Amino acid sequence: MVLSNSEIVEAIKAGHFAIEGLPTLDPSEPPFNTSAVDLKLADELVIPNDFMGQLDLSKKSHGGIASHWNVHSSKFVLSADQPFSLKRNQFVLGNTVERVDFSVKSKTPSYAARVEGKSSLARCGMLVHFTAPTIHTGFKGKITLEIINLGPSEILLKPGMPICQLIIEEVKGVPVQTPGQFINQHAVVGVLP
Repeated sequence: MVLSNSEIVEAIKAGHFAIEGLPTLDPSEPPFNTSAVDLKLADELVIPNDFMGQLDLSKKSHGGIASHWNVHSSKFVLSADQPFSLKRNQFVLGNTVERVDFSVKSKTPSYAARVEGKSSLARCGMLVHFTAPTIHTGFKGKITLEIINLGPSEILLKPGMPICQLIIEEVKGVPVQTPGQFINQHAVVGVLP
């Protein structure tokens, strides 16, 4: 079941999950919508090189995808004075400003979420995720966004701009933690500190 804005706030206040960095917990004010929370773009992007070679995802190489991104991409730091112009058909990785915590809890309900684009950006041709909208129970950290411009015009990316929305759902039962989940994620996935 999808949580309404008031249910989201009640669950945060009860400590069932956390969304750090929200400007208010008033469900009638932005960043809340009737059944979602708008999240903002953080100030760092990972920009893949023009030619990245070939990535064999079937192999579990040392460092995996993170190692590949370190070699075949660069960082761009956004500021109000220096936005990033996302060109047509260009792909970048970004993060949300907000950090979420959907820890598994045995005595309270567990939650998961989906990150979805905002219709205002989608109408310009911008996608913020491809096939990775799920924020699993147990995830803690900033949400990585796979951003691409499929529209006819370049789009300016600025830090703090509303970039996506989070739709939160209660999970039935107590999930068993599984290996390989991304937890305690602080930076854009793929860039090693």
